[in-house]
Parts: sequence; C-alpha cells; structure tokens
Amino acid sequence: MKVAITSTSQQLADPMDMHFGRARFFLLVDTETGRFTAHDNTPNLQARQGAGIQSAQVVARLGAQTVITGSVGPKAFRALQEAGVQIALIAEACTGEEALRRFQEGKLPVLDAPNSEGHWV
Repeated sequence: MKVAITSTSQQLADPMDMHFGRARFFLLVDTETGRFTAHDNTPNLQARQGAGIQSAQVVARLGAQTVITGSVGPKAFRALQEAGVQIALIAEACTGEEALRRFQEGKLPVLDAPNSEGHWV
C-alpha cells in the first residue's frame, strides 16, 4: 500500500505538517517495502487559492491510497474522496515515522467528513 504523509521536511524522522493542502512535502511510503520518496509541495504551499484541491491531485497522481494528516478542508476532502484516497487523522504533531507506525497499528481514525473549515470561509 502507498501512504502519503504530510511533512515539514523530506525525512520520516522529522515532524509532520498538520495541514494537508499547504504541507511543505508529501512523503510517499510503500508500506510493504518501507521505502519512501519525498515530494515537494511548494507550488501549492504558495498558491493564493485552491491549494487543497491541487494537493489532492498531487497525492492521487502519486498513487497514494491513504493520506495521513492533521486537518483537511472541505474542498480537499471532496477531491481526495473522488480520487479514492482515504484520509487517516493524526490528532497531535509527531514525526512521520510515528504517524506511519500508528497507522499500521490501526490507531488512526479514517475521516468521513472534513475536519477543518476551508481557507476562504
């Protein structure tokens, strides 16, 4: 399974980014091999609007089946849902490694609705 983790850096050992659409990086982890790649999200981080939708498109293009993050707005939620990407919620900041471990242990709930207001609300 491929899992995308919102991150502040290119390393799993560093802190997650708790916001989906304007996360600095997405770490794409293959849970079967443990290998990961870092994907820069700077263009969406700096977007005036539409960051969540554009970030959802990036995650879907990467082939992620799940994204682990702290918050997702309504437009990003809808775009991820339409792409078939589930959203696993992490409630408190931690490293990417810790978030992945909790996900693999089944300790992260899957969102069935956005948990953040949109940026322009």
